[in-house]
Amino acid sequence: MKESEESLNFIEHIIEEDLANGFPQENLRFRFPPEPNGYLHIGHAASICMNFGLGEKYNAPVNLRFDDTNPSKEEQEYVDAIKRDIAWLGFRWANECYASDYFQQLHDWAVQLIKDDKAYVDQQTSEQIAAQKGTPTTPGTDSPFRNRPIAESLDLFARMKNGEFPAGSYVLRAKIDMASPNMHMRDPIMYRIINAHHHRTGNDWCIYPMYDWAHGESDYVEQVSHSLCTLEFKAHRELYDWYVDQIIDPKKLRPKQREFARRNLSYTVMSKRKLLELVQKNIVSGWDDPRMPTISGLRRRGYTPTSIRKFSDLAGIAKRDNVTDVSLLEFCIREDLNKTATRVMAVLNPVKLVITNYPEGQTEILQLENNPEQENSGTHDVPFSRELYIEREDFKEDGGKNFFRLSLGNEVRLKSAYIIKGESVVKDDSGNILEIHCTYDPETRSGSGTEASERKVKGTLHWVSIAHAITAEVREYDRLFLDEAPDSHENKGFLEFINPNSLNVIKEAYCEPFLANATMSDKFQFQRLGYFTLDPDSKDGKLVFNKTVGLKDTWAKQNTQTPAPNQPKPQVQPQPQAQKKALNEIQQIGKKLTNLSGEKLETAMNSIKEFAEEVTYEELEPLFATAAKKTGTRIATMLALGVLLNKGQAKNQAITEFIESGKVDENEILRAEAEKLG
Repeated sequence: MKESEESLNFIEHIIEEDLANGFPQENLRFRFPPEPNGYLHIGHAASICMNFGLGEKYNAPVNLRFDDTNPSKEEQEYVDAIKRDIAWLGFRWANECYASDYFQQLHDWAVQLIKDDKAYVDQQTSEQIAAQKGTPTTPGTDSPFRNRPIAESLDLFARMKNGEFPAGSYVLRAKIDMASPNMHMRDPIMYRIINAHHHRTGNDWCIYPMYDWAHGESDYVEQVSHSLCTLEFKAHRELYDWYVDQIIDPKKLRPKQREFARRNLSYTVMSKRKLLELVQKNIVSGWDDPRMPTISGLRRRGYTPTSIRKFSDLAGIAKRDNVTDVSLLEFCIREDLNKTATRVMAVLNPVKLVITNYPEGQTEILQLENNPEQENSGTHDVPFSRELYIEREDFKEDGGKNFFRLSLGNEVRLKSAYIIKGESVVKDDSGNILEIHCTYDPETRSGSGTEASERKVKGTLHWVSIAHAITAEVREYDRLFLDEAPDSHENKGFLEFINPNSLNVIKEAYCEPFLANATMSDKFQFQRLGYFTLDPDSKDGKLVFNKTVGLKDTWAKQNTQTPAPNQPKPQVQPQPQAQKKALNEIQQIGKKLTNLSGEKLETAMNSIKEFAEEVTYEELEPLFATAAKKTGTRIATMLALGVLLNKGQAKNQAITEFIESGKVDENEILRAEAEKLG
């Protein structure tokens, strides 16, 4: 073997065993076989990375084969998108193939099966065929057309091909075993009539092969050695083998089908049908919406090929279905961008700060390090002046002992600049802060080498010079669904779990002028805010940035260490209850609150407050829209909000509206907690 057994996944074990048993390595060939009926998503990335990764490991060719056997759902747009995504991930295919390339050969083999009395034309309805197939525990019954004369089936099949019959009137079925314990072996359909234009063959055909018939035969034509499929095709393997056995030349390589678990990701859906529904109902802006789990959506959001390949590597190849926490994906992109993204400053929720003892009209050029994680990454210029923007939530008049940002009488450092001290504020008639006035210590400039510059303060703030700032639109994305498994509920559709606050558009953010020259390939860390990338909507001098991921590592509870060379890659299983994120724990406790009283109620409420210490405002705000009848969840949200406000979260319109709605609620606990928050 090429490597120690411990470092191999089970697919590699299969290949190594075949090689050890005499299979020539030069005969290894793999394929990635997408159907062009939608865009590829992060689940497909697992198969892409596995198949092309095997090709790289064994120096074997990998075909890209489009299984385009259903023209009613397939489009050239999807073909182009799939090719673009695979190339972007950094893989190159040996041959670009299509099942439609083999339509004539598949037809000719089907004719031969009819002649060998192994296939027949059936004219039952789809409902009749389904009914006479039986159940997994009872055998099926023969079609009344199962013993139709060979000549008659040949004639009908030819007329089907010639377009003489309407769709659904006839099918070609393999004649196998209606009593087989494997339902797929009970005379499966091989061809059906579809009167639709094909994106490659046009109107040349009106009969199209079923996937099971085209799959193995296409593998055989291409001499694929290992046909790797997801687990739902395990029950199809017997049929795959039967079909191949009918046409194989003993002198040629016989393909082998083996199965692995598909990649499922929490807080999203992986069905292309459901993703298409999101697009068609305009819940998202398109297949490449940055909230989508599609590769194109992830690319637009700012994910990198390196991060997706790393994610696929860490998640591993499993034999059983499992759910990978989306936090692992976020960890991978955060880890990659931390090493590569340029550090810049931008202010998304601005308030004006005036340094009263800084000379009016003066501009100073400071240096901001491009990336402290990269040696020799260099610096770039950032202008500093008397009037700046800082984040509104970075200031409180009286911050208390646990507030480490700017407050009156306290000092903080401005990133790469000076230490400042809050002195006073200017407010409007409604009490809203318009300006913060402060003073600076001119001896404390970062990097100046003075003793004062080494003085430590508890907080460091990012900022932008007002006179030099450029404006940009910033799009902040949250998870598209509020539920970990939105399509797993028996009595609710997945659309019921849409997060109404999955997109927050900031029309006028302020950025340092360095960003005026940003390109689509650049990745940035907005200091203290997260990682951002330029969106294709940017044009004519109007910058649009997408937030890729925040700076906070939400994957801390998982083992994210890269496996040692001789250790197996981790299989990420669904998280046990104790490891679920704090917000999920709050929701779960909240659902039970209205059924509790006395000490149990008090204990539950205290638990919510403890978990709230780990929750961010961005995570909590979507729960403000919880239905009024879900009183327990609203109480839990109010309790958690109280913790955030005590920690320095500034009130905004959404917070105020949620508190006010609580004050007039019928539930006395909810009213009481809302009153505490003012």
